Amino acid sequence: MDKVLELVFKGSLGSKKVIKINAPKDGVTKADALKSMAALIAANIFDTAAGDLAEAVEARVRTTDLDILE
Repeated sequence: MDKVLELVFKGSLGSKKVIKINAPKDGVTKADALKSMAALIAANIFDTAAGDLAEAVEARVRTTDLDILE
């Protein structure tokens, strides 16, 4: 099973921006994610089509099962 942590932000231009992190460690909490998102917003290091990251919307973990057909 593959896991991806998705951090969803609202950009300064009003649209959403999703930052995906492959293979996050187990046990990541909402508080952990929000703290990291706040740091990313404060650092203002991303240049996106959505504008500057302005607001944390949500954090989620997407899991995917891959079954290879033989």
